[in-house]
Amino acid sequence: MPSRGAALGMQLPGEAQRPVTQWRNALMAAYLASGLLISALVSRLPAVRDALQLDHASVGLLLLCMSAGSFLSVSVSGQLVLRLGATRVMRIAATIAGCSLILVGVGAGIFGSALICGIFLFAQGLGTASWNVASNVQGAAMERALGKSIMPALHGFFSIGTVIGAGAGALGARLQIPLQYHYGFMGLVIVFTVLYSARFYGEDYSRTPRTSSGTSLKKAWTEPQTVLLGVLVLGMALAEGAAGDWVAMALVDGYHTKEGVGAIGYGVFVTAMTLTRLLSGDLILRLGRVVMIRASAISALVGVLLFAFGNNLPLAFVALAIWGMGVALTFPLAMSAASDDPVHAATRVSVVSTIGYGAFLGGPPLLGLLAEVIGLLPALGSISILVVVAFCLSSNAAGNRTGDAGKA
Repeated sequence: MPSRGAALGMQLPGEAQRPVTQWRNALMAAYLASGLLISALVSRLPAVRDALQLDHASVGLLLLCMSAGSFLSVSVSGQLVLRLGATRVMRIAATIAGCSLILVGVGAGIFGSALICGIFLFAQGLGTASWNVASNVQGAAMERALGKSIMPALHGFFSIGTVIGAGAGALGARLQIPLQYHYGFMGLVIVFTVLYSARFYGEDYSRTPRTSSGTSLKKAWTEPQTVLLGVLVLGMALAEGAAGDWVAMALVDGYHTKEGVGAIGYGVFVTAMTLTRLLSGDLILRLGRVVMIRASAISALVGVLLFAFGNNLPLAFVALAIWGMGVALTFPLAMSAASDDPVHAATRVSVVSTIGYGAFLGGPPLLGLLAEVIGLLPALGSISILVVVAFCLSSNAAGNRTGDAGKA
């Protein structure tokens, strides 16, 4: 039987190096699969719309089914992780999410039924949200075993997954692959990837005898530091989500460019965000979470304001790169902070994730309403207010990791 240190993935002499490498690679694969899931769906939405003969408003209502499932799931995912363990929740939730994608393809491509698609988009939302919370709990456990920051790199692989999924969707659209086959293939890849990679996860900190005496989910909602950490995430999550929903359109409408230029602009944003997540590990370890979150907030603030009010297309592309770098790290670093205490990690991650999901789900539509009044570019500029709030709340991410408290 392996030693406890080896089970935790700690860097023990000799053969203990292999398990932690497998654990890291397995989690990276799971995060990549999560990115594949969302981009596989979104990249073929025009085909879904045409198959169901829907207008834009109806497509929005259809996607709201997935949002509702996500919000419901993330609000109880902490308790699920406590009861079942993060690894088991990842297996179950990823299977639900991947199979739901397959059935959305069947509902649209074979039956042409908006009702079937709505039901399974709701189910996909249920699976995706719990999968994400459990993944963050596993990632934080691996960070403790490694003794260094790995969450930004994990979220970087999520971003890579979105790029791959978008490319596969573009190819599928170009080749006119039927939805049931495209979604079916992607769903099977996603489920297989997570089920296979879960074999290599390390010890599940989220499910130990000590959790029975840990704080409940209800109590976690009353912890000021946890809630403030969620508010910090809310501001930066809105800054990230707004870019995904509105940047391409803002370039077309606000800067009077072509649709292709808008797509390139969003690509600049995503590339900057992905590279920052993948390459920032050593810098986080050297400077600490609080300093990096403050630097991220400043970068996001500069990028948002330059994009919204710069009134110059080349400058807007520079602004998008700065904006992408700024929003890259806060969410994964906040997940690390929420997971510092392994006993309470699941409930605290659930609270922070729930508040962050509020920004992803509710923020972009609210910006759309605001844009009707003041214009799209000024509406995007208003995000800067919440970015400033995130900067002011950055000390809540100090946690108990060596160097963080002292660098707050």
